[in-house]
Amino acid sequence: MTLDALSADGLPPLREVVRRHGLEPKKALGQNFLFDLNLTGRIARSAGALEGVTVVEVGPGPGGLTRALLAAGAKRVVAIERDPRALPALAEIAAHYPGKLDVIDADAVGFDPRPLVGDGPVRIVANLPYNVATVLLTGWLGADTRDEARDETWPPWWESATLMFQREVAERIVADESDRANYGRLGVLCGWRTQATILFDVAPSAFVPPPKVTSSIVHLRPRPEPLPCRIADLERVTRAAFGQRRKMLRQSLKAATPDPARLLAAAGLPETARAEEIPVAGFVALARALEAEGS
Repeated sequence: MTLDALSADGLPPLREVVRRHGLEPKKALGQNFLFDLNLTGRIARSAGALEGVTVVEVGPGPGGLTRALLAAGAKRVVAIERDPRALPALAEIAAHYPGKLDVIDADAVGFDPRPLVGDGPVRIVANLPYNVATVLLTGWLGADTRDEARDETWPPWWESATLMFQREVAERIVADESDRANYGRLGVLCGWRTQATILFDVAPSAFVPPPKVTSSIVHLRPRPEPLPCRIADLERVTRAAFGQRRKMLRQSLKAATPDPARLLAAAGLPETARAEEIPVAGFVALARALEAEGS
């Protein structure tokens, strides 16, 4: 291979890497590869200065974003990849950046990277597989949907997360009661524990294969001191309230408590309100009232 055939980082172009390793994207794994190194560089820069930072990446695939993170100066990247076909391509990047890339052959859902990240600041940066993106995010926020009693020490082990989602999911992440069409359980959870912002959109044409939807880069920064409540109680009241979002809370909250009127009075909320009208602080008040009930 001639020097002209190399990318700016001294590695082969991603299309060549994909061809050589037979890495055709698999729909079952939610794979959509980014070949544009200018775009992956922009995503890496969106995570802020990376010098001295350990980055956790999920679903690196052929390593386009991985390369951008390392080129941007990340101290180390811990890349979690469940597709064994991608491991040889990632091994080439690891050889190019000695001691800076750890590739973990695992399913990120349910995987705890904390023992691997070491000391110093940690950020999550990832083009998340669409089919598990929400599950991963809620897990990092401390709400494991398979175990609603689980809680997470806060602030968390990561200092920020810069993640790609489908645009419609991104809108739900950042929504509050002013955006009733998109506001729901995900918006409450993210708004409670983080400050979430949509940074920019990514057109379908940027991917191989192109998805049918626009994607968005979302930046989440943990709130150092979210309003106090138990996450299991918050999950319970939001599940009930948004499960019947068109009904008044005095009706929808029957799924969470036998006496919604008393719960609402304790939280200082009107019985005739609907879930989409209640700010995050209101749902926290409901969760605290539910805890006080001992339900």
